[in-house]
Amino acid sequence: MEPPMDPSGGEQEPGAVRLLDLPWEDVLLPHVLSRVPLRQLLWLQRVSRAFRALVQLHLARLRRFDAAQVGPQIPRAALAWLLRDAEGLQELALAPCHEWLSDEDLVPVLARNPQLRSVALAGCGQLSRRALGALAEGCPRLQRLSLAHCDWVDGLALRGLADRCPALEELDLTACRQLKDEAIVYLAQRRGAGLRSLSLAVNANVGDTAVQELARNCPELLHLDLTGCLRVGSDGIRTLAEYCPALRSLRVRHCHHVAEPSLSRLRKRGVDIDVEPPLHQALVLLQDMVGFAPFVNLQV
Repeated sequence: MEPPMDPSGGEQEPGAVRLLDLPWEDVLLPHVLSRVPLRQLLWLQRVSRAFRALVQLHLARLRRFDAAQVGPQIPRAALAWLLRDAEGLQELALAPCHEWLSDEDLVPVLARNPQLRSVALAGCGQLSRRALGALAEGCPRLQRLSLAHCDWVDGLALRGLADRCPALEELDLTACRQLKDEAIVYLAQRRGAGLRSLSLAVNANVGDTAVQELARNCPELLHLDLTGCLRVGSDGIRTLAEYCPALRSLRVRHCHHVAEPSLSRLRKRGVDIDVEPPLHQALVLLQDMVGFAPFVNLQV
């Protein structure tokens, strides 16, 4: 009598225990497949029908999915297969799909995963207001959202998000250049009490009006990125210093209308600011020019 075959096609030694003989629920799923990178799961599911069933069961129970684990470029078919049975996702990151991800790809995934708390769609320029509407409508527990470099995000899309996401705490709107002060004011008034982190970087349409409204409505704000917001000036920063006692970090590089006196109050509170005081900048420049810096007592 010939030895039995294992699922991969090789001979099985008498008395040997196959991997798939181990309990799936108690051993393989929580202790083995949970440590296998998504890229390897794509290969593993090709071994046999049994392995494919095991991998599918694991994927159906995923709580966190980051497409970067598959690779810098993930095909549409691979994403659809990986997420087709997932119904309990809490975190979803799809930046590597930015070149092709469409509403038709994303909306069904959002509909199956209403427990989502964190979604990263940075650079996904093929999406539209429809996808953001589905996210806001179907995922009421959403806390963190990245829409960086999504040029399609406009004031109307942001209003829908502000109206329907009561748990929102962190929002990245970097380079969403269609957004103007009015949209940010609405966000602040609707969701300001819960916001902890906000990026409005690289948007020349955002000015002091938006920053002042954020300051007055976001008492728990910890991190604010205004990098490259050319219309932001000292008035907005002074209002932040007055109304945001919890602020820990502020990014104002390339905000040419923000003067040092408006930042000094925040510096004294220990807020991390990405631009150095003018005296420090002068010393660095002097050191670069002459090769050394004279001793200067910086304690005033």
